[in-house]
Amino acid sequence: MAQTNFRPLHDRVVVKRVESEEKTKGGIIIPDTAKEKPQEGEIIAVGSGARDESGKLVPLDVKAGDRVLFGKWSGTEVKLNGEDLLIMKESDIMGVIA
Repeated sequence: MAQTNFRPLHDRVVVKRVESEEKTKGGIIIPDTAKEKPQEGEIIAVGSGARDESGKLVPLDVKAGDRVLFGKWSGTEVKLNGEDLLIMKESDIMGVIA
């Protein structure tokens, strides 16, 4: 797991995309230009949580190290410490891979 000195605010998380396979199940090699961006990633850092209507802090359901699935167009791409990462809201995450 990569370390970062960046902490997202509120209900945001920092996600590193997991590299996709370079071959199909049938053995066909996929060139970089034809690859789709992976929709799976590992959470690097999480915010402290969102506040509800009464002002109470609601912690996030995900934690650093979780592997998650997210939407194709989710998040904002950023470069931190030379690494391509995504910053997204927890609501953009579809689920945690067990």
